[in-house]
Amino acid sequence: MANSYLIATPRRTAAITGLQIATLIGSLSRSVELLTADIEREEALAGMRDLADPAYPVLARSLRKRRENIGTTIAMLENLRVPNDHAVDTTGHEEA
Repeated sequence: MANSYLIATPRRTAAITGLQIATLIGSLSRSVELLTADIEREEALAGMRDLADPAYPVLARSLRKRRENIGTTIAMLENLRVPNDHAVDTTGHEEA
């Protein structure tokens, strides 16, 4: 009986992980595009785009927050693909 398990090498594992991260980033980017379209639709239906207005649509506000969270996730995933010396700081803190 042949061994059905593949030998996992660090290079192969890194390549697979990199591909999975790239696929996830692509999927999340498409979600951001869909959320943006939904936000624009809600704003058009309500006739307002001012977040400070108390009558701003609750759904649009919720979708904006969701889009922001997905954007943060995309930035963190992109950091996983970049070597550590070129990584982008997503914490918002500046180094002295």
